[in-house]
Amino acid sequence: MHTAHFLLSSPRLDTLPPLGLPEIAFVGRSNAGKSTAINTLTQQKRLAFASKTPGRTQHINLFGVGKGQVDDAVLADLPGYGYAAVPREAKLRWQRVMGNYLMTREQLSGVVLMCDPRLGMTELDEVLLEVIRPRVEQGLNFLVLLTKADKLTRAEANKALSIARLQAGGGEVRLFSALKKQGVDEAAEIIWRWTHPDAA
Repeated sequence: MHTAHFLLSSPRLDTLPPLGLPEIAFVGRSNAGKSTAINTLTQQKRLAFASKTPGRTQHINLFGVGKGQVDDAVLADLPGYGYAAVPREAKLRWQRVMGNYLMTREQLSGVVLMCDPRLGMTELDEVLLEVIRPRVEQGLNFLVLLTKADKLTRAEANKALSIARLQAGGGEVRLFSALKKQGVDEAAEIIWRWTHPDAA
């Protein structure tokens, strides 16, 4: 995944080209560490813009991944949701864009949901789970990454894993820490498997 590079950015679904490659969408609350996780997984510092101000990502950003400058998969960084400082109208617009993307994007091969286990899944996370549940039941890959896992004790981590597995509805759940590089190789391997099913 370290070959990842910026492809394009779009504020609307209808301007996203059908690239014909398996796409992995990264979703989560604005402060769940989504951009930081993408940068960690791709071994790059500023591929996805990680801001100290949550809610800065206002476009769907696509990144190409592949060997020898030939892309064979795409990472999609979707706008974070639920941050109070974003105007309500913008929130509603982005919920519609994200919902349409997750329900209709044909080349979507998997969804990675970032969740801070200290806060647990919020109502908005639950809404997102309901949106993608039909596609997960039809075979869409789904992974919950419990971010900032280095801040948990062993007992807290085990409890968070148990709760998230119940809520994930058949998806995989892993602990993840960008700071300690915990779960990074495992998550990257899962995503590689999703985008290269024949090789896997």
